[in-house]
Amino acid sequence: MYAPTGVRTSTDFPIPDTMKAWVLGDPGELLLRDKPVPVPKKAEVLVRIDAVAICATDLEIIYHGPPALILGGMPHNKNFTPGHEYMGTVVALGPGVDDYWLNYGDVDKGHRANGFTTDGGFCEYQVNNINTLVAIPDAMSDEEATLVVTAGTAMYGLTELGGLVAGESVVVTGPGPIGLLGVAVAKALGAHPVILTGTRDNRLQIGRELGADHVINVRQDDAVAAVRRLNGSKGVDYVLECSGAPNAVNEAVRMVNRGGKVCLAAFPHEETPVDIAEIVRNNIYVYGIRGEGKSATHRAEAFMTQKRFDATKIHTHTFPLDDLPTAIRYAKDRVEDAIKVVVKARGVSAAHKVAAE
Repeated sequence: MYAPTGVRTSTDFPIPDTMKAWVLGDPGELLLRDKPVPVPKKAEVLVRIDAVAICATDLEIIYHGPPALILGGMPHNKNFTPGHEYMGTVVALGPGVDDYWLNYGDVDKGHRANGFTTDGGFCEYQVNNINTLVAIPDAMSDEEATLVVTAGTAMYGLTELGGLVAGESVVVTGPGPIGLLGVAVAKALGAHPVILTGTRDNRLQIGRELGADHVINVRQDDAVAAVRRLNGSKGVDYVLECSGAPNAVNEAVRMVNRGGKVCLAAFPHEETPVDIAEIVRNNIYVYGIRGEGKSATHRAEAFMTQKRFDATKIHTHTFPLDDLPTAIRYAKDRVEDAIKVVVKARGVSAAHKVAAE
């Protein structure tokens, strides 16, 4: 059985030497393979993965490659396991680790971006640096725990990067997982009004349930004009762009006030023209976001634990780990209007649950 030198394990959590793991073959191809259970190094722990949510970025990696970077290049056919929105149970401590409640770079120096530059969570076990773990209360379900990272991404874009202050106004464009939790986070942070735009009335309704003061179906109304009408004939302070639509950036720029901020959280598949003159004339700050940042994820977990919003409203489907290809198809093609799809490796996790950033 699993007994690496210097690693402390518990008799409560027997660990095998090998595990089932999905690896990326050609673009769009996932293969179920046996892999050695990884060994935590200094300042790392071994996490038994209990559940993994599928992120739009996972789909980008699986079908296109970037933003993953494995061995200096594309991630395909390199025995790479994707998946970064996972939660699980700490089952082993690496050398020197006695307390686990606690970026791209050289892995030998301890820099890991699981699911991007190193193996991710579509498997049974994974190692994490202790600084990339967020403690999850036992009362929180595994499915909800996987959403801490999604909420943390919205938190990071609005606060760490954007500097949102209570009372400022926010538009969220695109009611996907990040967009919907962006509404929830913005409202929980005290933004007013919070306006959500999209094309699907059922998702806009979920946005209302998560705190949106107004919703706009862009198939029925001009988004820019509607935003200004709903906000007293003026623009808003922030736009969190989550749709990736070709015209989304220019519309976002026209929704904000002079000096406003536009956070780009989506991955457009093609180059899109941007009205730079409009940005310059109006002192508009446009910034991208990829990832969530440690403090943002911790604060997102705190908000969810306090029931400041119900993230489970965006969880629509659950599949077993063995059926990952079906789960990917549901997420990619929005089968049965899937929003957030979760893959579960186990039925119920034990104590000491953590979410991995």
